[in-house]
Amino acid sequence: MDISKGDTLLMKKKHPCGSFEMEVLRSGMDFKLRCRGCGREFMIPRSKAEKNVKKVIKPAET
Repeated sequence: MDISKGDTLLMKKKHPCGSFEMEVLRSGMDFKLRCRGCGREFMIPRSKAEKNVKKVIKPAET
């Protein structure tokens, strides 16, 4: 899966705040994501993130 810094991920499960959109701040073995709803930043392993992604939105598409 081609995910890079600046992409927006549409997740299958929502964040506790209710938002499904996460912004990628860093990619590698782990992803650092920021919730688009509440602004909370968190780290998640790549395998778990890729399993829970429904759609990748590139910055040029928005």
